Amino acid sequence: MENRIRIAIQKSGRLSEDSLKLIKECGIQFTNGTGKLKSDADNFPAEFLFLRDDDIPGYVADGVADIGIVGENVAAEKNKEIDIVHRLGFSKCRLSLAVPRLKEYSSLQDLQNSSIATSYPRILSNYLKEHNIQADIHEISGSVEIAPGIGLADAICDIVSSGSTLMSNGLKEVEVIFKSEAVMISNRQLEAGKQKILERLLFRIKSVQAAKNNKYILLNAPNESIPRIIDVLPGMKSPTVVPLAMPGWSSIHSVINENEFWQIIENLQEAGAQGILVVPIEKMII
Repeated sequence: MENRIRIAIQKSGRLSEDSLKLIKECGIQFTNGTGKLKSDADNFPAEFLFLRDDDIPGYVADGVADIGIVGENVAAEKNKEIDIVHRLGFSKCRLSLAVPRLKEYSSLQDLQNSSIATSYPRILSNYLKEHNIQADIHEISGSVEIAPGIGLADAICDIVSSGSTLMSNGLKEVEVIFKSEAVMISNRQLEAGKQKILERLLFRIKSVQAAKNNKYILLNAPNESIPRIIDVLPGMKSPTVVPLAMPGWSSIHSVINENEFWQIIENLQEAGAQGILVVPIEKMII
């Protein structure tokens, strides 16, 4: 029987949607019907388990799943014997301390000897210990934001994305204690065959990520402007220069990083570039 790798993915929610989208962008086909807890890939040696996110680190540590996709906050809180093998760049959020909006707050010392409600007692405890803050931690599994309003705690520690939930519950964010994103975790005892499959999967994921972070551009320019344009466009190694039918003109092709896109475009125009076309990249093999 062909060696296969078992991948644990959150069965519902935003992290699940983004994980499945990434897997499909890697060209891996599988069926994921409503309520289905297991699925085999049609064109890659992998099978998928759809689980609660809190359970994934334990399943991976125990070898029930070989790898998994979870929020880094969940991996840190569960503290299982697993390795983070790749950061996936989506589902970014932060774990923050928040207090009632009308409460005066100047520093972390204001929470000395207070009570804090959270679903992340381990991460919070470690953070408070690092900063020599004594506090009573109330572990609750949901609706953490309501705790100060009902007198359960003086403050909360919870996941924040936009901050709108805090505002609607009369709270304000005062300290970021942990930054999180989706990560791929792995069992520490993967056999050689499964390790090779993981490397194949990571190769595909990195190619998809590189494509998303870069754009392919084409432009026309008079030949005398080429040296200035090349200075602006280093590309992966160097830009491609192709003579045009019109004498004295060339077409220049390159790849630029998304984060530098607009500044580079402005610099290209100043250097003499014309007719700039920007094309998305589906996959990028580096």
